[in-house]
Amino acid sequence: MIRAAYILSFILFLGLSTKAQHTANIANRQLIAFQDSLQDLGFKMINDSIEPQRYNASYKFIKTLVTALKTPYSFNFPFDSLKSISIQTSSDKRFRIFSWHVMNADGSYRYYGSVQMNSTDGKLQMFPLVDYTAGFKNPADSVTSNDKWYGAQYYKIISVLNNVKTPYYILLGWKGNNVRSTKKVIDVIHFKDNKAYFGMPVFDGDKDKPTQKRVIFEYVRKASMVLNWDPKTSTIIFDHLAPPDDRLKGNFELYGPDFSYDGYRLANGRWRLVEDLKVANQPTDQDDNFNDPKKLKVN
Repeated sequence: MIRAAYILSFILFLGLSTKAQHTANIANRQLIAFQDSLQDLGFKMINDSIEPQRYNASYKFIKTLVTALKTPYSFNFPFDSLKSISIQTSSDKRFRIFSWHVMNADGSYRYYGSVQMNSTDGKLQMFPLVDYTAGFKNPADSVTSNDKWYGAQYYKIISVLNNVKTPYYILLGWKGNNVRSTKKVIDVIHFKDNKAYFGMPVFDGDKDKPTQKRVIFEYVRKASMVLNWDPKTSTIIFDHLAPPDDRLKGNFELYGPDFSYDGYRLANGRWRLVEDLKVANQPTDQDDNFNDPKKLKVN
């Protein structure tokens, strides 16, 4: 009797397991189909020569992406064939960020994105990101929610989970600005009361900028700026930017790297500015592909 019950239980378990695997296979095929559509739309967002067509592709991309992410347990699908956008996942697998840009006819940019949480029940939990760049008066000293986002295309997430009251995550991002200059940003995302927030006063700088909620760099568009994470020294390393002439100090659209490096070093949950870093090997600009959006290839 016991043996018969055991066999019956095993058969039932095997049946449920087979059904679950079948459901997972169907979901995976659906996501692959969505990914194919997103690839085509993503290419148009970047490469179409007509601005309205680029935006039309972006709107269709958003609708398709949201529909795809509604697939149960879509968080586990990598979307690794999408090269027109950036997809970055936190080291603790708590969330991932989709981010991309659309270039305007005048050489400026608008940013789009979404934060997808890794839900235990497989249902979609996301925070759409609404670019509010033009509305910021002082973005380096602002904390906002996802509906007032200082838009950027992110290429690195650094988790800060220890020695802090509220766990947070550093975001390194490219922020094409206009025909004259480019920006890059060190931002912060954290979660509280089931909401996503950007910005946090954790950057301790010099006497001119004692504490910042995010760090923003601006430099001449034709230049390339290093902004990378060095896990060996727990330091965000970046090019020191300077004007070509002291008389042009403050005219950031003319700034460029001066072949020295500064950084923000993590200590006790905060980031302390370290100037004139001695870098043995020149850092590789891992986001070099972002310097020419039409050649964008996200790793």
